[in-house]
Amino acid sequence: MGILERRDTGAVAHLVMNTPEKLNALSDAMLAELQAAFDALREDRDIRVVTLAGAGKAFCAGHDLKEMQAGRQAEDGGAAYFGDLFTRCARVMEAIRTLPQPVIARPHGIATAAGCQLVATCDLAIAAEGTRFGVNGVNIGLFCSTPMVALSRNIPRKQAFEMLTTGEFIDTARAIELGLINRAVPADQLDAAVEDLAGTLASKLSAAVRIGKEAFYRQIEMPVAEAYAYTGEVMVRNMMLRDTDEGMAAFIEKRPPDWAD
Repeated sequence: MGILERRDTGAVAHLVMNTPEKLNALSDAMLAELQAAFDALREDRDIRVVTLAGAGKAFCAGHDLKEMQAGRQAEDGGAAYFGDLFTRCARVMEAIRTLPQPVIARPHGIATAAGCQLVATCDLAIAAEGTRFGVNGVNIGLFCSTPMVALSRNIPRKQAFEMLTTGEFIDTARAIELGLINRAVPADQLDAAVEDLAGTLASKLSAAVRIGKEAFYRQIEMPVAEAYAYTGEVMVRNMMLRDTDEGMAAFIEKRPPDWAD
């Protein structure tokens, strides 16, 4: 078994980080595997939804601190290694955001530092009850600046800053309240809940979802007037699809749509 497992069920690809002895830390090897997996999924038109989970007792504990300490042994004290590490990590996070398919995080146990960043970066998240989330780097003298990018785009500013500066965990109830996750379910119902959501998304017209995901992230950074102008153009492009015409006709005629995609 590899450090990142992929299992496809119909139109859903399930990725599982598989280094439970390291709490699925984002090691150099894990980042490389994730990048390769997302690059492959980008071109896979048979896959409509992706889920991301961790094996063992935790979702992901962030970067591999032992590797980071080893990187300090370079002549420059690790500056080049660290710069490259955080660039590679950012590339993985951006790959999730720009992936045509929606990505559902399936956190359990703990999701800390860059692990919490993964949850915040995914489009949706369903967690096991009892999961703890934190950006705890400040506790060891390393402010979670890169995880902050995704976190501060998911939850309100003051709450994000509190998490970043105290290093304290939040539970699933608080994570739902803040908008970090969509919902939490008992651990023995987690797989079913993720499968149900993935199946719902996979049943939609994939071309519309691809168009919509790209537009969602682009417009959210725009001023309101610019966002309306842009999304109006997106709606026109969506309306021009044959399958959208079929979907509207099917709704009017009260029948299932006959989509080609």
